[in-house]
Amino acid sequence: MTIRVLLADDQEMVRTGFRLILGAEDGIEVVGEVGNGVDAVTRARELRPDVVLMDIRMPQLDGLEATTALAADPSPPRIVVVTTFDDDEYVYGALRAGACGFLLKDAGPRLLVEAVRAAAAGDALVSPSVTVRLLERLTAPRPARGAGDTLSPRELDVVRSVARGRTNNEIAADLFVSLSTVKTHMGNIHAKLDARNRVEVAAWAWENRVVS
Repeated sequence: MTIRVLLADDQEMVRTGFRLILGAEDGIEVVGEVGNGVDAVTRARELRPDVVLMDIRMPQLDGLEATTALAADPSPPRIVVVTTFDDDEYVYGALRAGACGFLLKDAGPRLLVEAVRAAAAGDALVSPSVTVRLLERLTAPRPARGAGDTLSPRELDVVRSVARGRTNNEIAADLFVSLSTVKTHMGNIHAKLDARNRVEVAAWAWENRVVS
């Protein structure tokens, strides 16, 4: 199944670079490009992409407002926020608005592709440096409503790894378990914490001092 992607960034050079990288990948198709937040919302509703790569600072409507608008739709696309370290406060708001992941503009082609594939699969890729810098300073995330005291010791190990920005493959290697085992743990963690994605799991971990 082809992953359909919409690019929303006011810099044409950035959009061109993303389009070239993603266009070279099997199973990924860039279905549209826009340069402002108003067009991002309009085109996302018209094209129904699986994933939107959303810049934060755009004219007419910024990425935070566009994310909020799309997240309220009945079947919203998966939104990955594209950011720089200068945009901390905007990223906090994007997380609360429903963005499923964060990607630095200079993260490189591999992480760009992985972020798109993870988002389309219902997961999220958060750059480790973004996780540590942003989530440990998060002051008012959308909290997961479940109770953490139901998590097993192994599930807590997985939560700590997620909070540090580790991918499922990296967690499997760190804990000496199979990838399928990690995915099973993640499913249980999402259910117990009532978390929609791993970003909310990470936010819960920082909020509740599971990591330091």
